[in-house]
Amino acid sequence: MNSKPYFDEIAQQWDTLRQSFFSDNVRTKAFAVAGLTNNADNTALSAADLGAGTSFITEGLVNQGVRVIAVDQSEEMLRAMQRKFGTSDRVDYRQGNADRLPVDAASVDYAFANMYLHHVESPADAIGEMARILKHGGRLVITDLDEHHFEFLRTEQHDRWMGFKREDVQAWFEQAGLRDVAVDCVGENCCASSACGCQQASVSIFVASGQKV
Repeated sequence: MNSKPYFDEIAQQWDTLRQSFFSDNVRTKAFAVAGLTNNADNTALSAADLGAGTSFITEGLVNQGVRVIAVDQSEEMLRAMQRKFGTSDRVDYRQGNADRLPVDAASVDYAFANMYLHHVESPADAIGEMARILKHGGRLVITDLDEHHFEFLRTEQHDRWMGFKREDVQAWFEQAGLRDVAVDCVGENCCASSACGCQQASVSIFVASGQKV
């Protein structure tokens, strides 16, 4: 299942759609777990935003002074993001896929992936690839869906995976060589309606984190 055509098509509407799915609290929780704070000098820090979309995570990172490599498989999503930031030297836009990220090994302090994992072919391999790009001491933070049974998210929104069991996510982090792994609840759900309006999905969101040693 290739989700790229779907995301190319909805790129111009993605900001509005995203706001209907989940709130900014997801980003706030991800940054808190990563240890990023607004009152710190983050200008020397770098991060990769994987499955960056139109900048939900990137925008928050830039506002905190972090340099960002924004990676997405959809050129249209990256173009929509670039219209927001223009030629800012804080954002580096790169088209790429989960199995081979266009980011050097051991090159970023943080890697974030929001609602990305359920679209990749192999979650375990994708997490290993995310760990590859982290510097020693760097942190990976993933926010995504708990396991669910809303089939229309697969057929209409091209989700490859119907969410995940938290114990599986923890195991994948550990297999990738990450330590101090924690998988917890963000504290809110991702909500969506089917095209016919006859089904409503409400799925809890987890946050997983680990450190490269």
